[in-house]
Amino acid sequence: MSITKTDTMEELLEKGLDFFYKHFPESKKPDKMGVGPGRVNLIGEHTDYNDGYVLPMALPMVTIMLGRANNTDTCRVVTACVDFDDTIDSNRTEFKIPTVKPLSVGTPKWANYVKGVIACFQSIVVGFDAVILSSVPLGGGLSSSASLEVATYSFIEAITGNKTIQLVKKAMVCQKAEHMFAGVPCGIMDQFISVMGVHGHALLIDCKTLQYQPVPLTENTYVFLITNSNIHHELSNGQYQLRRYQCEEASDLLNVPSLRLATMDNLNRVHFEGKINQIIYKRARHVITEIERTKSAADALARGNYKMFGELMNDSHNSLRDDFEVSCPELDQLVELARKVPGVLGSRMTGGGFGGCTVTLVNRTAVNTVVETISTEYTQNPKFYVVSPSCGARIFTTL
Repeated sequence: MSITKTDTMEELLEKGLDFFYKHFPESKKPDKMGVGPGRVNLIGEHTDYNDGYVLPMALPMVTIMLGRANNTDTCRVVTACVDFDDTIDSNRTEFKIPTVKPLSVGTPKWANYVKGVIACFQSIVVGFDAVILSSVPLGGGLSSSASLEVATYSFIEAITGNKTIQLVKKAMVCQKAEHMFAGVPCGIMDQFISVMGVHGHALLIDCKTLQYQPVPLTENTYVFLITNSNIHHELSNGQYQLRRYQCEEASDLLNVPSLRLATMDNLNRVHFEGKINQIIYKRARHVITEIERTKSAADALARGNYKMFGELMNDSHNSLRDDFEVSCPELDQLVELARKVPGVLGSRMTGGGFGGCTVTLVNRTAVNTVVETISTEYTQNPKFYVVSPSCGARIFTTL
């Protein structure tokens, strides 16, 4: 097993042009493109919807939406991402734009992300022909959904000429689209980093104020290795919503607007008084301690203390596994296999959980050993990616 190579944006563009001509042979050359990167969250899991802190970075893996206006009231969209849905011909869809007929949730599921962005866009949208391609692993916890939303929004900016100046607003519209049309009550992190990513940096994001601080990742000795467990999850299946409800219940019992304002002293006191059950206590304990871990992790990176950062990654995974209970046996195995390799500073699950990916901070010289160790003992056909922090959304008006 070796490191997986993913298409660069330029390679996706080349494939996208061929794909466009195949599906829209009557159309002129596509002239607009929107790009939205995936992301990996280094630490700060399930804290975003609790008004806490997160520390993600944008990935070099991206989703592109490529096409042109078609002078009609219909949007025709085709995707080459065959894993979006397993129904026949689910890779192609057509729908009228909202000014003619309000958009509604339907099938195929992947089209709801596109519809949601169109429905929530800041101005009238013209009809268009477009194709979607992606190098972001689907269902892997690397935010393929947010990258699709951001690519769609950026493409619409290109074809309408109506560019959003306030980038935070762009991220919030994409988040709203996911809430309304995909049924996932996600926090702001995924869309925010996909829009706002800074090359060479992670972002410490305050999910309450939406202020952010770039944190440089310039140490060449260490790299981040993403391992895809090949166990897919679907966050709209209820577990994600359940965790949100449990966090809201905890904040109500603690008499705070969100767990961002809770403390372990307050939580322990309420627990001691028997006012909170063990499950809700554990959910709150994860969020409270994870918020503190994330702030400490950003400080450690800023000081170049990668050893401390790795230890905080390990603590984060343990808390997600034991207190928040969103890990799974496959993720736990990947983490344990990575941690036993000399040169690994830390490893944790990343994303919503119940499958997806792990992220490992490892000495560059030990990457192949980690890959070999996991490939020997993990039987679910893992995929490996060495990643570096990349820039956020891009808009192309000439191709």
